[in-house]
Amino acid sequence: MTSQSASLELASERWTDPECPVARALDLVGDRWSLLIVRDAMDGVRTFTDLQRSLGVARNILSDRLRRLVAHGILAREIAPSGKRQEYVLTEAGHDLFTTVLALRQWGERHAFAPGESHSVLLDDTAAVVPELQPASHGGQSLTDRNTRVQKVETRP
Repeated sequence: MTSQSASLELASERWTDPECPVARALDLVGDRWSLLIVRDAMDGVRTFTDLQRSLGVARNILSDRLRRLVAHGILAREIAPSGKRQEYVLTEAGHDLFTTVLALRQWGERHAFAPGESHSVLLDDTAAVVPELQPASHGGQSLTDRNTRVQKVETRP
């Protein structure tokens, strides 16, 4: 899907909050299964069968989420090297969700486990734990909800 056709398809969506980027993103990938499909795709899971096995999701729900993720340019369907089945691969838009998935992972590590409870960790290429994300201003100051604000961007004809 080209970015122009994706834009046309997105224009026809019924947005929860049409002017909010967070709401639009959640409309596209905010349900449980969609982000878990993206997470698994980032981990190299590519086929319908493997996604279903990994997630334990019903076939009809998985089919629906895969169709939506493909329609919105987050995943693409490709023929497997064997030529026998289709695979689902991340597009650039899908890869761009890495920071989002990482932020949710790190939030989950801090708030969704009891102290000492086992969980997975994300490692970089050197086998070091990926450091905690911390947004910073151009001057290096840590950014939080307490020192940022939303400003509407006016569109021009």
